[in-house]
Amino acid sequence: MAAESPPVPLPTIFLAFFRIGLTAYGMAILQKLRALVVRRGWLTEEETREGLAMVQLYPGPIMVDFTAYVGYRLRGVPGALLATLGFVLPAFVLVVALSAAYFAGGELPWVHQLFLGLEALVLGVLASVTLNLGQQVLKGRVEVFIALAACIALLFGVNAVLVPLVALALGALAIAPRQGVEPAAHAPTATPRRLMAVAALALAVIASAVAAALSGTTIGQLVASLFKIGSVAFGSGMAIVSVMQAEVVQTHGWVSQREFLDGLAMGQITPGPILITATFIGYKLGGVLGAALATFAIFAPSIAMTLVFTEIFGRIKHLQRVRGALAGVLAAFVGLLAATLMQLGGAVLEGPVMVAFAVSAFVVTRWFTLDIAWVFGGGLVLWSLLLAAGLAG
Repeated sequence: MAAESPPVPLPTIFLAFFRIGLTAYGMAILQKLRALVVRRGWLTEEETREGLAMVQLYPGPIMVDFTAYVGYRLRGVPGALLATLGFVLPAFVLVVALSAAYFAGGELPWVHQLFLGLEALVLGVLASVTLNLGQQVLKGRVEVFIALAACIALLFGVNAVLVPLVALALGALAIAPRQGVEPAAHAPTATPRRLMAVAALALAVIASAVAAALSGTTIGQLVASLFKIGSVAFGSGMAIVSVMQAEVVQTHGWVSQREFLDGLAMGQITPGPILITATFIGYKLGGVLGAALATFAIFAPSIAMTLVFTEIFGRIKHLQRVRGALAGVLAAFVGLLAATLMQLGGAVLEGPVMVAFAVSAFVVTRWFTLDIAWVFGGGLVLWSLLLAAGLAG
């Protein structure tokens, strides 16, 4: 923005991102975010591209981090927090409501039957995401090796948080970057007050993670685990899901495979970020408070990193190793997603109708430009008709 432009009011920032969080699904979120900031003149096209490039260089869900980046560029730490809160809040409220209904009526046969269709749809979408990501990032033999190694490691019980860290190191050492990232031409003024606010936020996030780890409670362990995932998992929400599934299902057993897939379905059918699935898990273990803590934990680390990177990105001159590391960790997520797909599919696909539903969701999301909301909305209607006719379940 031009230096003489008046500051954007904080309520305006909150409401703008609240509307997107309330109405946008899937990749449409990113399109709406870009259109919002450019149309209103909040950032230039160049600044928007720089932000999107930057948020791919460190862990965390890209769309949430880009939201924090825009808010920070507009109004510092308060802007970042309000933008992120506005974006996440609608999905949080919806998932809390759905979680309450799910756990209250989960023993009812019709509820179980309805979620079978959702589970099949999620698996089809996840397969499409895995294939798309693989085509984007598996550009050489090193990337393919990392992906295969990550898949095998997860299937054999290696800690899912450790895998991206190893891939990060392998990528930095062995992958030659094909394209550098130009340093940002415009960086926010690093005033002492702004830097102190960033430092205070980062310290608060670290202190929260330590307090959760030392609490000795189940919800504290979950929060600490989600802090850990949010600190090491790169890429889109669906890519990070593989690490979350391994932690909460396999390592700790806080939810079953089926419950995790149902929570993932809630993240898909509600607008906003997919990683809102953490809210569902937190609700099971600790009610509304647990849901709020889990949501904070999955997003807070990368939001703090976004503010730090926004200040230093324009001063970084040599990012070749960083790009190689990023390529390595994204390759690992292809393998982790493939392993997660095999584990979830083997646990929940029951019969030819569910398999056909999963395949249909894969085909529609892979080869047709249909909004994800229509995939799940139309799929649920069709599944309900099949249930009424006695042909599903």
